[in-house]
Amino acid sequence: MRSTVILLTGILALGCGFSDEEMQVKIDRIDELEGLLRDSRAESEERATQIQALQAQNNELAERLRALGQTVEGLESERGDLQSSLVQTQRALEELRERERQQAARLLVFRDMLSRFRAMIAAGRLRVRIVRNRMVIELSNNILFDSGRAELKPEGEAALGEIVGVLNSIADRQFQVAGHTDNIPMRSSRFASNWELSTNRAVTVARFMIEQGLGPERISAAGYAETQPVASNSTDEGRAQNRRIEIVLVPNLDELPDLSSLMEDGS
Repeated sequence: MRSTVILLTGILALGCGFSDEEMQVKIDRIDELEGLLRDSRAESEERATQIQALQAQNNELAERLRALGQTVEGLESERGDLQSSLVQTQRALEELRERERQQAARLLVFRDMLSRFRAMIAAGRLRVRIVRNRMVIELSNNILFDSGRAELKPEGEAALGEIVGVLNSIADRQFQVAGHTDNIPMRSSRFASNWELSTNRAVTVARFMIEQGLGPERISAAGYAETQPVASNSTDEGRAQNRRIEIVLVPNLDELPDLSSLMEDGS
């Protein structure tokens, strides 16, 4: 498995301009997900072993009761406790297996996306990152827009068309287009501030992706202005990195924690 990761990242790094540190971050994230999956599978096997042992004990108690031919209060109580423990262990095993399935599915999506975007990554047209445990496709505003404008450039439309082709192949996923700017105040008669500029750019990208065939129910748009920088705004290079569009894979509801227990009286 590790050799596969190294081969994949090696192919992606060829001619793409990634630093060793950026490639190592991708390798470390994949290794982390694989480690979680191995731990989950080990715990799943342990739970299965516990269930087998509890079932054997349960069967033994049932045989003892039948042999006695009468209800023995102590044995019935012991058997009841054992059955309760068995139900709890089975429920825990089912939850572990579901988490294992979700982890494997997320890892597969990440690997598949890296493979499909390989050419665009190598050409420096986009980056794929993990941000706050969410997969993010990042495009520089230099590819998509002219300075201070929110109309897509031809090369930006071409890049987005390729991206939509990949996203349409990922079933049951929603996406958010997020616009970001540097911290230089906006001076334009059209846009009052970086908030308006980043929001308009995000909406422009979302509309174009819908025109290219992405279902409108699967996409949303938001502007963050300069509030979420990925680099220092003290240099030209850092400000250029902060001027970007992100397409975020929104987590599915079954991947989020169950918060129903926080509601009083089930309301």
